[in-house]
Amino acid sequence: MAGINHTTTTVKEFILFGITDRSDLKAPLFVVFLLNYVITVMGNLGIIILIRTNAHLHTPMYFFLSHLAFVDLCYSSVIAPKMLANFLAAEKTISYHSCAAQLGCFLTFMITECFLLAVMAYDRYVAICNPLLYQTLMSQRVCIQLVAAPYIYSFCVALFHTIVTFRLSFCSANVINHFYCDDLPLLALSCSDTSTKQILIYAFAGFDMICSLLIVLISYIFILSAILRIRSTQGRLKAFSTCASHLTAVTIFYGTLIFMYLQPSTNHSLATDKIASVFYTLVIPMLNPLIYSLRNQEVKDALKRTAEKIMIVLR
Repeated sequence: MAGINHTTTTVKEFILFGITDRSDLKAPLFVVFLLNYVITVMGNLGIIILIRTNAHLHTPMYFFLSHLAFVDLCYSSVIAPKMLANFLAAEKTISYHSCAAQLGCFLTFMITECFLLAVMAYDRYVAICNPLLYQTLMSQRVCIQLVAAPYIYSFCVALFHTIVTFRLSFCSANVINHFYCDDLPLLALSCSDTSTKQILIYAFAGFDMICSLLIVLISYIFILSAILRIRSTQGRLKAFSTCASHLTAVTIFYGTLIFMYLQPSTNHSLATDKIASVFYTLVIPMLNPLIYSLRNQEVKDALKRTAEKIMIVLR
């Protein structure tokens, strides 16, 4: 974050307002979100370890899934520990540089998730529509490139947004009406002209979501067309079952992001924005491992084999 201008602000730290100011809700919310985070960490780490240790899952689809689990784990971890600490802390402060780092890391992993879901849709398209060419089109080199591109692009976009945001002036107000450092609540505190930054937010958010969502939609149009050409009902169900988990994850993730970032600014409510933010920063990273494990027979079989091996070792 070397490009951040330190001379344009008198604010040295921010105060995170949090989800609520009601003291009677802090203890139960702490327990709920602590449980949520523990499940998120265990679920995503479990998916990564399961894929790495089971040869049956060493395929492009599960390679991408392991990176999705890694991204979910990372961007939940950027938010949850600080939020949990603030439920117990008397002073809910976050330093200027920590706020910038949190915003940058969060944007990096969120944008990466958008494009990883698009990559996974393309993978399913190739597997179902071009099965004979699957090994060639989804070679190890291609898979690495398809994963590296979202990481690199997302880091560059996140760094750009973070620098632009923290070059704004924050003159005196330092209470962020949110539970983490996000662009829109930060802009509300700035005493600079934020119109250019707001345009950049909607332009980049629109571009990222529309491009990645278009890849998903086009892939699934071809997938649906291919599935409908399958004559046997059993064959159709088997083909669709390989996409069901991914389609569920895509619907939940993109639905929440579109609601959050692409609605007109006049419709924004801080309360509803917080609920949406809780959903895509904390709930979705917890749900994804459950979706992919409960709705995927290969993952369930791998879990069963791993559990049997553990039982044999324990005996």
